Amino acid sequence: MRAAVLLLLKEDAMYGYQLMQTITDRTNGAWRPSAGAIYPTLQQLEDEGMVHTSAEGGRKLVTLTESGRAYVDENAESWCDPFAFAGSGPDLRGPLHDLHAAARQVQTSGTADQVAAAEKVLADARRALYLILAGGDDAAAADQDTR
Repeated sequence: MRAAVLLLLKEDAMYGYQLMQTITDRTNGAWRPSAGAIYPTLQQLEDEGMVHTSAEGGRKLVTLTESGRAYVDENAESWCDPFAFAGSGPDLRGPLHDLHAAARQVQTSGTADQVAAAEKVLADARRALYLILAGGDDAAAADQDTR
């Protein structure tokens, strides 16, 4: 969060909501920071003297201070790009949400045998996902087993 905020403020002064929206846009929606993440970060940066906040039209505009700009210039090359994962592949949150909804439906409406079968499917899916990460030849076999 810290690196993302500092890098964006180096580009231009922004409001907290603008920072949240810009991060969301830069990551194609993969990262949607909340106010509960942005505003404490801004407060910490202000306490450290890295940013200055000024009231403007009922909103607080955040700008980098000279020391904040110097800090970014000196350190940015050593930071991982906080926006690098954007567009790196499909977003699994939608399918995971759908799977969760189906599992809950089985849990609440299914028979004992159906719930037991669903538990096995979920355990097999978890195992298959770890096999995918492991990159072994068993990943393809695990994929076939879960179909």
